[in-house]
Amino acid sequence: MAAVIIGYILGSVPVSLLVARHHGVDLRTTSDGNPGAWNALEQLGPRRAWPAFAGDGLKGALAALAGYALGGWWVAWAAVAAAMVGHAFPVFARLRGGKAVMTFVGGACVLAPLPALICAGLCVAVTLATSFAWGARAAVFAFPLVQLALDPVEHVQGTGILMAIIGALFGLAWLSGRRSGRATRASGAAPRP
Repeated sequence: MAAVIIGYILGSVPVSLLVARHHGVDLRTTSDGNPGAWNALEQLGPRRAWPAFAGDGLKGALAALAGYALGGWWVAWAAVAAAMVGHAFPVFARLRGGKAVMTFVGGACVLAPLPALICAGLCVAVTLATSFAWGARAAVFAFPLVQLALDPVEHVQGTGILMAIIGALFGLAWLSGRRSGRATRASGAAPRP
């Protein structure tokens, strides 16, 4: 239970909102209104948005490490799941958060480091060939397949549940009308390349 509480509190820290606010941008009023790292990237550009990606990922990684300190793999997994829920429904940001993709990525780096490293390489390769958007998607969607080759199947099932949380968050955003793809830009947003 302690790992879940720690994970939720870590996940609730609205890193992307804070990074964007530092640059005069309110992510909740731009693009799809998602206060997460991807919207920060769209509004701030890579140079100013990287702390949002790092911070959202760090929340998942720290939750997993706290879980390991308190128990085994499944305790760490529960802490990551709680961090993802905290990111989506943050107590420090009126329960309005992001879709928890980077929090998942950070947790996955601790829960399954070798598959995460392989997928990071895939992300770089696809990014160099196409774009970061496609590289990130390829890495996330390939992760359970790579994990299946290297980790116990029970751990892959746990990953499936974490990815289902992300899918549910995208579904909730769609149902609430906050569809991604709206191209509103904040004043103070980074210029498009």
